[in-house]
Amino acid sequence: MATPPIEQHGSQHLVVVGGGMVAQRLVEAMRDRDSEGTWRVTVLAEEPRAPYDRVALTSYFSGRHPEDLAIGSPDLWADPLVTLVRGAPVVDVDRDARQVTTSDGRVWPYDQLVLATGSRATVPPIDGADLPGVFVYRTVDDVAALRGWVEEQAARWKRPVRGAVIGGGLLGLEAAGALQALGANTTVIQFGTHLMSTQIDLGGGEALRRLINNLGVGVRVDTATTKMRANRRGEVGRLDFADGGRLDVDVVVVATGVSPRDELAKSSGLETGPRGGFVVDQTCRTADPRIWAAGEVACIDGACIGLVAPGYAMAEVVVDRLLGGAAVFPGADTATKLKLSGVDVASFGDAFATTPGALELVHSDPVAGIYKKLVLSDDARTLLGGVLVGDASAYAGLRPMIGRQLGGDPSAHLLPAGAAGSAVGGDLPDDATVCSCNNVTAGTIRGAVTEHDCTDVPAVKACTKAGTSCGSCVPLVKKLVTSELTKAGITVSNALCEHFAMSRAQLFDVVRVTELHTFSEIITRHGAVGGRGCDICKPVVASILSSLDDGHVLDGERAALQDTNDHVMANLQKDGSYSVVPRIPGGEVTPDGLLVIGQVAKDFGLYTKITGGMRIDMFGARLEQLPEIWKRLVDAGFESGHAYGKSLRTVKSCVGSTWCRFGVQDSVSLAVELELRYRGLRSPHKIKLGVSGCARECAEARGKDVGVVATDRGWNLYVGGNGGFTPRHAQLLAEDLDTPTLIRTIDRYLMYYIRTADRLQRTATWMQDVEGGLEGVRAVVLQDSLGIAADLDAAMERHVEVYEDEWAATLADPEKLRRFASFVNAPTTADPSLAYVEERGQTRPATVEEREGGAVLVAGPTLAVRS
Repeated sequence: MATPPIEQHGSQHLVVVGGGMVAQRLVEAMRDRDSEGTWRVTVLAEEPRAPYDRVALTSYFSGRHPEDLAIGSPDLWADPLVTLVRGAPVVDVDRDARQVTTSDGRVWPYDQLVLATGSRATVPPIDGADLPGVFVYRTVDDVAALRGWVEEQAARWKRPVRGAVIGGGLLGLEAAGALQALGANTTVIQFGTHLMSTQIDLGGGEALRRLINNLGVGVRVDTATTKMRANRRGEVGRLDFADGGRLDVDVVVVATGVSPRDELAKSSGLETGPRGGFVVDQTCRTADPRIWAAGEVACIDGACIGLVAPGYAMAEVVVDRLLGGAAVFPGADTATKLKLSGVDVASFGDAFATTPGALELVHSDPVAGIYKKLVLSDDARTLLGGVLVGDASAYAGLRPMIGRQLGGDPSAHLLPAGAAGSAVGGDLPDDATVCSCNNVTAGTIRGAVTEHDCTDVPAVKACTKAGTSCGSCVPLVKKLVTSELTKAGITVSNALCEHFAMSRAQLFDVVRVTELHTFSEIITRHGAVGGRGCDICKPVVASILSSLDDGHVLDGERAALQDTNDHVMANLQKDGSYSVVPRIPGGEVTPDGLLVIGQVAKDFGLYTKITGGMRIDMFGARLEQLPEIWKRLVDAGFESGHAYGKSLRTVKSCVGSTWCRFGVQDSVSLAVELELRYRGLRSPHKIKLGVSGCARECAEARGKDVGVVATDRGWNLYVGGNGGFTPRHAQLLAEDLDTPTLIRTIDRYLMYYIRTADRLQRTATWMQDVEGGLEGVRAVVLQDSLGIAADLDAAMERHVEVYEDEWAATLADPEKLRRFASFVNAPTTADPSLAYVEERGQTRPATVEEREGGAVLVAGPTLAVRS
């Protein structure tokens, strides 16, 4: 078809119909490349929100909010040349007038028009598919409605919800995982012979079925659903199958495919393909030279492609053409990877060996749940495709090699990464695509290091966009970055500081194996010659020693190693006073305990506040008052809350089944047990836990380093979450654990973290850096893949056995008590620099202006008003 050149002068108006991922990528590419500001862009979005990551919808069920799924920088929509109109579906295209009309009657003229309307979920013509309780799985609103329905059913029936997913493809399995995360007993109904039949072969499908079954999800294959029957409430209650079988249900998700959103073909008169979608050429242009289509709605080479990476490629082609370039669609990368916790599946290239003369190299281990297949050319040298089930660690390295010679023995690529003979991660040619979502090659990543001075993965991701979409290529990106830095002679040092040429994890192992007990011994034997230590390595060594033996933090030379807070076992505040936080395990405290805390605060004139971890913080204590405050608290049965240390802080809990009508387990008892078990456990950074008694998650457990959520069958365990500067949601590590297994798993997880994390590294970032990520940690703590489980168990048991309260131990030692005086020659004299004002019935530190004003409270032996 004719493709007249685009005018490149004056202001041009580009209208994009659709507000999904492809639209976002198109606008982002236009603003990145249109340096002259030729184009102003208007995006007309049907949904009431900015573009979001539809690929990551399942993560919505792990506690994320719709806003968390937003993609790209929000600054894009603040660009003066970009307008995003939400909730404005286009209902008419007038090609002659070159304008579109939205549902609210507004008219939008265009110079060029891009149709990026995506697709809709397809629902087969099954009788009863319109019953309440039947959902599709396509948008944020879909999954929000699904979650609300499941929670409502669970509250109504007081039993596990019975869920079914019709469709055993990629989206169906993710939907099944979502239902299970909501606590539903789930069954997948697949019409075909095996799961993911579009992506993997029968052998891979059988291996996948076993993995899915191991997650507690039922699977029925070769099963056609003929009817959905209503229960007495008029909601979906049963599925009938063609073979005479039936299944009782409370909720059904239909995930049987998608169809392109090409309704505008009627008003526009544009040609559509045999199975829908706007027909486009290799430049993504329709028969109208001013109208383009990109993404799932574009029918290119006779087919619509329901994957995000080809959609991104189309968006880049359209932008290039609008700016006068000559780009054409490079072809569809149909590689897919299942995003379901506990199941590792990938498919790429000619997975079904349809190429004439293709050879199949297969490795199958049913016991381990692994199936791997490589499809090779007839000379067994060139990679054509592959299927990986149970262990997809080779996916990132193999996918860029499609159409290239593997070299050596192809079977080496089927070995686990790191195994002897494994070929995973060999050198890639510069033109090999590493990130298909963003079309980033190995050469581009290498150039980010050598030409743009990027020295780590985050910098390379920011520079190239590699790994910023689905994330499956990040391991390969990291390997390329490391390789280039090494070639350039740049060593990425993991030294703790100038005194120790090793990482914290290495130093931990050294101290553990050598059984050294003092900083002097450690630095003499393993540190820099003549080194005396610094404010980096001293607290690290102090923490390691506390983790490995039962010595008090103020014993011997350890006292000089501690940070300011640990040194006095209280938190230093802005005015030089300290705060005191007694431990309140699980947030449970008696009325008498509350009275004691209140009286202590009143007697010492302390400001009191409830903390986010369900404890009571008392502010304004002077150094010499700390032992007296501790004694009052210890005598009443309290102990140190370790709010000052890099250690366990709190185990937050809801009231659980003890009081709450929704609770399914006793969350308070478990929280108390966990807090008493891990109290005083020194670690690379602070640790917070949470226990929720049901899926309503009132304890916000999935925002903690370790989160426990009750189910009808036990406990779900989440790890690697945190709040703070960079909030992270925890990831599901294991499901439906009984209490002893849960505690043993947490023991191992925490000890593995303590031994291998870097200095001041939270569990969230450690989970990203530790070898194997979540799957690697799961293998270590649940399957004992490193053979260290017994050692981790013993280490935790020893911690529990030797624990002593640091406040009580200090009170019993006159030598330690001598440290707590503001003035050595007058130990009971108050610091005259402390001054306060009254606010809302309590005291707070006075500002400079208030001090100069004169009318403040002064901290002395007792509080008095300065005249």
